[in-house]
Amino acid sequence: MLFDKFMDKSGDYLYVLFRVLVGLLFAQHGAQKLLGAFGGVDGSGGAVALISLMGLAGFIEFIGGLAVAVGFFTRLAAGISSLEMLIAHIMAHASNGFFPIVNKGELALLYFAAFLAIAVLGSRKWSLERALLKKEHF
Repeated sequence: MLFDKFMDKSGDYLYVLFRVLVGLLFAQHGAQKLLGAFGGVDGSGGAVALISLMGLAGFIEFIGGLAVAVGFFTRLAAGISSLEMLIAHIMAHASNGFFPIVNKGELALLYFAAFLAIAVLGSRKWSLERALLKKEHF
């Protein structure tokens, strides 16, 4: 009962915190690929080729992560991002073993689940899309 009361009062705030954290953390992966930020993908500080599969992944991660964080076309961005993570898991991790902890695919699956939840729930109360367009479109 105490937890229910807390969630009724704080649930929207906690969801915004979740959405912003997931979005900004995901955008960092995109910045790493596209801009060579945070040491780049191989630690040398270099960026990947824009016209490549990794370039496309970096674009989705950077733009999608920022869109989710600020709440602009949140459902669309989260849907595309969740699909990217599922494909990334299948292409890069699943062939290295069944268990995600062994094939190093747990982060891809965690992002997949987080973005799936965000795609279902949308941006909720606080979002750039609601502020500018007065409603959530996707």
